[in-house]
Amino acid sequence: MAEGNAIRCLIADTSRMTSQLMASALKRSRNPRIEVLLPSEFTSTETSKEVTLRRPDVALISTSLVDGPFAGYSVLRALRPDSVPTRVVLLLEECERDLVVDAFRAGARGVFIRSEPSTLLPKCIQSVRNGQIWASTRELEYLVHAVASAKPFRPLKANGRNLLSKREDEVVALVADGLTNREVSERLRLSEHTVKSYLFKIFEKLGVSTRVELVLYALSENGNAASAQD
Repeated sequence: MAEGNAIRCLIADTSRMTSQLMASALKRSRNPRIEVLLPSEFTSTETSKEVTLRRPDVALISTSLVDGPFAGYSVLRALRPDSVPTRVVLLLEECERDLVVDAFRAGARGVFIRSEPSTLLPKCIQSVRNGQIWASTRELEYLVHAVASAKPFRPLKANGRNLLSKREDEVVALVADGLTNREVSERLRLSEHTVKSYLFKIFEKLGVSTRVELVLYALSENGNAASAQD
């Protein structure tokens, strides 16, 4: 049971040991006071299940869990359809542009880079619980640049036919859902090398250079399709 107005925070780091170390540090916080929860297993499936069932105020989730280096993104994707009120902060190893943008696109309300002072973590958790976004100036610049640099996409040939093949469309849809190359290869039963080849051709056809721009293209196309149906 939560103690007074303590913030209920579920922690899922790369292992039980690192999660317990982080939990011990957060329990020492007095302003704010934090009640720490840990999942029974540190996999994306179990973490998603625990967040859905226990509904903590905040979930602090590492990008890398027991089942893979990008498993934290899988948790974000799993939580969105359930409309869980828990606000998620993603723990990143480094401040890499695409990882930051993908985290917020997938539904994170904050990102915390491991190189940041640990003394800032309670403040991060409190800010996100209060409905604020936690991001540094540099990370916000990444988000602004991702939107500002989006090009006007023209995915049709002069005769009106789609530039992409059916298989390429499938790859784009899965990338837009946040799947990694490995996950796309498993879903479509292709090798990772083949998926990379498809992405190279897709980038060339659409005139994009990053996965983020490709996702923006997919979202734009979905929005146009929805408008056409109205």
